[in-house]
Amino acid sequence: MSSTTTTTTKQSIQWPIKTSEFQNHAIDSTRWNNFPFRDDDVIIASWGKSGTTWMQQIVSQLIFEGSENAPVHEASPWLDLRPLPEGFATGLLEAQTHRRFIKTHCPLENLVYSPKAKYIFCARDGRDVIWSMHNHLFHATPAFYEMMNDTPGRIGHAAERPQADVREYFLDAIKSDDRPTITYPFWNVIRGWYAAKDTPNLLFVHFNDLKKDLSGEIQRIADFLDNAVTQEKLAEITEHCTFEYMKANAKKVSPEQAPMMWENGAETFINKGSNGRWRDILTKDDIKLYEDKANSELGEECAKWLAEGGRVQTY
Repeated sequence: MSSTTTTTTKQSIQWPIKTSEFQNHAIDSTRWNNFPFRDDDVIIASWGKSGTTWMQQIVSQLIFEGSENAPVHEASPWLDLRPLPEGFATGLLEAQTHRRFIKTHCPLENLVYSPKAKYIFCARDGRDVIWSMHNHLFHATPAFYEMMNDTPGRIGHAAERPQADVREYFLDAIKSDDRPTITYPFWNVIRGWYAAKDTPNLLFVHFNDLKKDLSGEIQRIADFLDNAVTQEKLAEITEHCTFEYMKANAKKVSPEQAPMMWENGAETFINKGSNGRWRDILTKDDIKLYEDKANSELGEECAKWLAEGGRVQTY
């Protein structure tokens, strides 16, 4: 189970505390160690391809009041992205005068946690995540792999392009999520964040719920961020956060390096936004293998939420 631990304040709130570092070709958790938080910071956390960019767009729209010119990835850097020069993302963030919203893919036990910031953890069914990650990594350019692997300071194995067969990729991931074709361990990230579900400044948002009721979820996120929004403005923001809008404006919501890093650039980065593509490919035995693995790694409660979505039960 997760090694995440907590510390208790006078109010008996259990705050997550950092217990170790995580460093590989993509992630460097040490980037958080001396990060100067602001009290109103928003941290968007996830395992990749779980709706991270979607959440960045939502939070950006709330902060910039529906502006169609908000520079999502410039305003919301991935702080623990290892290939970025040390201090680069921090420098961008220190210069910002608007409310900051910062992306992380760190496991919770490797993250410096601020009791004053707001955290949003995005999740998605692991089968959908694997399908999306396969597209993301299979269609990455040589420049992507050069950036991840050849930037000085890499720890651990080099990233490798996955095989063409997505089912084989899926089955390999079930056997082990610590391999060169997987960005970083999946189960540990989900398990660690879910274990902190009673933390008051942490909100869980599931990809399924964004698809079912985008406007309602945006309102819930706005309430969590103490961001007042009128119904008229909510409708405008919701329109700007639909997949159709984001796909049509892929260059606005994708990293500026997307043309160099993926075939077809931003069009690949903002891919299908759909779930269930695995249903016509995986066998019944494949599905059972995944479900048994999810229950074993996460426990039945967390595994059910990861598969279905809905409100996370807190105690």
